[in-house]
Parts: sequence; C-alpha cells; structure tokens
Amino acid sequence: MSPLRPARPAALIVAPLIGILTTVSSGLLAAVTAAAILAASPSAALAGSSNSSPYAEASWYNKYLTVSGGTASLCSGNSGSVTQPSFGTNVDASHECGSQSETSIAIDPADPNVVIAGSNEIQRLPMRAMVSVDGGAAFTGVDLPLPPPRTRNGFDFGSDPGLAFDSNGVAYYSYIVVFFGAGGGINGTEMAVARSSDLGATWTPTYFALQTGNAQFNDKPMITVDTGSGAGHHHNRISVAWDHATGNSSSTKNGNNVLVSTSDDGGVTFSSPVSVSGPFTGKTGGIGADPYVAGNGTLHVAWQDYAHGAILDAASTDGGRSFASPRLIAHVAGFAFNIAAQNSRGALVYPACGASGMTLYCSYMDGSAAATNVFVAKSMDGGSSWTSTAMRAGGDQFNQWLAVDGSDGSVNVAYYDTGTHGAAATTYTLARSMDGGTTWVTTPVATAPTDETCCAPSVDLGNQYGDYEGLAAAGGTVRPVWTDRRDAVINLGLREEVFVAAITPSR
Repeated sequence: MSPLRPARPAALIVAPLIGILTTVSSGLLAAVTAAAILAASPSAALAGSSNSSPYAEASWYNKYLTVSGGTASLCSGNSGSVTQPSFGTNVDASHECGSQSETSIAIDPADPNVVIAGSNEIQRLPMRAMVSVDGGAAFTGVDLPLPPPRTRNGFDFGSDPGLAFDSNGVAYYSYIVVFFGAGGGINGTEMAVARSSDLGATWTPTYFALQTGNAQFNDKPMITVDTGSGAGHHHNRISVAWDHATGNSSSTKNGNNVLVSTSDDGGVTFSSPVSVSGPFTGKTGGIGADPYVAGNGTLHVAWQDYAHGAILDAASTDGGRSFASPRLIAHVAGFAFNIAAQNSRGALVYPACGASGMTLYCSYMDGSAAATNVFVAKSMDGGSSWTSTAMRAGGDQFNQWLAVDGSDGSVNVAYYDTGTHGAAATTYTLARSMDGGTTWVTTPVATAPTDETCCAPSVDLGNQYGDYEGLAAAGGTVRPVWTDRRDAVINLGLREEVFVAAITPSR
C-alpha cells in the first residue's frame, strides 16, 4: 500500500498495481503505475464483482523513499544498536533505533527453545532476522544476504519476510529483492530464500524467478515446509507462494498471477514457478498468498483475488506441481481499508491459514473504512466449502495471522484491535479456540497500547504497521510477533520495535 496516495472514499474498492519508478525534473522519483490484472476466472460465482481503481505504489515503496532520500540512517550496525530493554512479558526482539514493519515468526520443531522472527528494515537495505535460543527471553539480530546490484552504481533491498523450519531444525526465510539502477529506476525483482542450519547465526541465500521486463514484479511471498511423513506427504519439501504482476490496465489477459515454487534439496534450488490462480480466461488479481499443508499432505494456497472481491483457496495433491481450480472461501468488500489506525497506508485484506488434520482454517479481514473485523473460515471437506465466524467484537481489527498448534489442535489468531471502531490506538490481541472454532477466548497480548498515527518522534515513514504480522504455535505455546511503538518505546528514544510474546494458555 502507498503512504502517499490521497484518501479514498470508504466505498471505493481498489485494485493493486505495480510502481515503475522514473526520475522527474524536480529530482524526486515518481511512480508511474500500471494496473496488474491477470486473466483468470476461478469461479462463475465470482463473476458479478469487479475492481478497477488502482492504488498509487507497491507496498515496498515507502522503504525505497526512505533509503534513497539522502537522510543518514539512524542505525549504524547490523546488530541491535541498543541494549535489549525490558518490557515484562512483552519482549523487544529488535532493540534497534530504526523502524521495522511486517513481521513473521517460526518455532523450531527440533528444539522449541529456538525461535526466529523476521521483519522489514525501513531505514536500512537488508531484511532482519531476530534469533532466540532461550525460549524467547533474549534475541540477537542478524541481517539477511542481498545480491549485488544489477547495474553499476545501482542498489537493491529486501522486503516481505516469511519464516519456516523443516523437521531437522533448518530455518528458511523468504523475501523479495528489489533492484534499482543508478538513476533510481526499478530494473528487476526476484525471489529469495535464505537457509540457516546453525540456529540463525548465518544464512545462505538462493535467488530465483528474476523478473526484469517492463511492468513485471514479484511481491509478497510466504513460505511453508511439509514436515509430515507417510502417504501423500512430500517430507521437508519447501513451498513458496507469491504474486507475480505483469501487464497494464488496458489488458484483459494481464494482472496478478499467484505462483508457487518448491525445493526438495533443502532450499539449494527451486523449481520453475507453477501458476496457482490460472488458467487465464478472465481478469484476476492475486495478492497476499499463503501456502499451508493439510494432514494428508495436500498443499493449499490461499490468496485475495482483488479483481473479484474474494478470498480463494487452491489445492495440490502432488506437492505443488499442479493445482485444482480455486474454490471460494469468502467474498470481501475491498482490497484494503483506510481505517483510522492505518490512516496513511490502509490495512490490506489477505488470508492467513493452517490445518488441524484434515480441517482447514483461514483468517481474513473484511469491512469498510468505517469498521473492520477479523473472520476465521473453516472447511471440513478439503476446501470445497467454507463457513466463516467473526472474532469477538472489539474495535477495528486488522493485520491478523493464524496458527494451528498440532500438539493440541488449538486454533490461534492474533491481530491489532482498536477497542472502538474509528479509534487510532491499538492493542495486539490473541483469539484462541480449543473446539475447532466454535468458541473463542480473546486475550490482550500487548501490555500497552500503540498508536502509529501521531506523536513525536514520528514513526510514520509510510510503513505504519505494514501489511501483516506473524504468529506461531507449537507444544502448547503461542508466540505472536508484532511491531510496537508504545509510549515506553518512544521514551527510550526508539521509533518502532518488533515485539514477541510467549503465551501458554490454560487448557
């Protein structure tokens, strides 16, 4: 989402597009946009809705403005630049003086005391990993690798973190790499998956799916690993899903296509991308894809199709080599919503999913600029049909993530909640169900509210909360991760920190 676009009417449903950066006479960089609408019609039931209005820039654009603006970085090193402060049960995993946004987290199944979180760096070029080997009490930061620029005097940066472990305790971190030339124009994007077999101390990257053509862009990857075994499973196969944007608004056969690549050699190489949202027989607009594996080994990918106002899910019984036609999870009213808490950026609509055996769960947000709520959809027939339940009433709820704990079958959803619709301050919150989503218990996670719309020093470099946060659950412990700029953070001279908590709910 763009930090610079003007506010839109509450009823406006928007469709994303790609920002192609060009130098203008003032020396600033403007975004020349091309709507990204790929051709696919996943279901006749979706044919009645439409999206046509573009937003101004892609979601990484705020970081580009910051790192290319000539302002000296607030942080000088690649490790936490302040001593890790204490916030009680909320742990400051980043302890940096700069800003972060968009987080992910994973728990090592081989050793649950090993926890790795990830985030975007807003003032700096690389991605960030925050590693704990003591069950989340203390975290050490490390930067993820970046490839060299594609052209002389160019630069590149990373965005959009995703984290997963295989059954052997090897960690995998997915992100995109965005390349710029010396003049500031974008000249490519590619996928990256870095792997670590030494508890996150060092990372070895694999780069793939390079796109360099006009109006070509890779965006918003997420990663999963099939840690199951037996019939139907592809043990420790890594799957990465993302959206590939191409074309322009005048084309009926171009737009955003959801792709998947897999690896069977521990992330050393990845397969040629397979389309999840095709075939292209009409417009589609895939974004925010989330891959997950059911109990029988079936690989599912869910995403938002903004061209049809829908959350969709597609299944693969061959480990991601091919996919069945997408099925409808739920209709949604917009690509994103300009609620008060995300007043300069807008809160993105996307799914976050998991499975307990053969039962599938996908969380998503819906509503309007006036009010948003988080929902959890459930399917007991492999994704053919879904029923949705709203989370307990609060304020505007957004940036949700879902995690299923295989040890107890609990379904956990974390999200920001303003308490009152239209309020700006939020409290990060956990909703938990022990009966398959029939009833939910809601508990505040953050021990203090945060407001990313005001106050000095300003944290709003356009990123605000970013597009998503993370959640992991294993062995009866739930670990949310989120960005936080509570008063105590500001009073320490910090801007925006990555916080982690460990919650062991009573059963």
